[in-house]
Amino acid sequence: MERGINDPDTLRAMRQVERHEFVPEKMKKGAYSDSPMSIGHYQTISQPYIVGYMTQALKLKPEHRVLEIGTGSGYQAAVLATIVASVYTIEIVEPLGIVAKKRFQDLGYDNIRTTIGDGYHGWPDEAPFNAIIVTAAVKKIPTALIDQLAEGGRMIIPVRHSDLRYYLVLVTKKNGEISYKKLIPVAFVPFTRNTD
Repeated sequence: MERGINDPDTLRAMRQVERHEFVPEKMKKGAYSDSPMSIGHYQTISQPYIVGYMTQALKLKPEHRVLEIGTGSGYQAAVLATIVASVYTIEIVEPLGIVAKKRFQDLGYDNIRTTIGDGYHGWPDEAPFNAIIVTAAVKKIPTALIDQLAEGGRMIIPVRHSDLRYYLVLVTKKNGEISYKKLIPVAFVPFTRNTD
């Protein structure tokens, strides 16, 4: 799984969080394969390598507050919560959000706050965040998320580029300036929006 994942906190969190707790019962046998898995509702749990890669890219510190867009099964949030002080996670698919919230409670992740809603707007009442992680692919990075990054903050997000492929993009805010760095090509489910 290493493949360039060498941050000690990320590796510790990946070892500590039991992935089989975050997949459907019938799929628990394959929970530790390095591949994405369906969690229903046309959503997936990301492959462990991508979870590790995205987590490491945020350069997290214990005191950080992190916003996650796309709770899904809750696996990525649990990895983050093992490293940082608090995680705020938003899920638009209500049944997934409800199950994830109960899972966090059952597993003792008391530093994760959840809500059901459109992650495109972020969580302005709790901003700013030291880090933001988006687990669904966008064509354009939401301005609201950039605005909710704290000074010195980092965001990682899958974005469609001119070659029609999706890449992870690292967004950083330093001295009020925003910079973007294209990282690796990825495949993610599309960002879902509320249409009403």
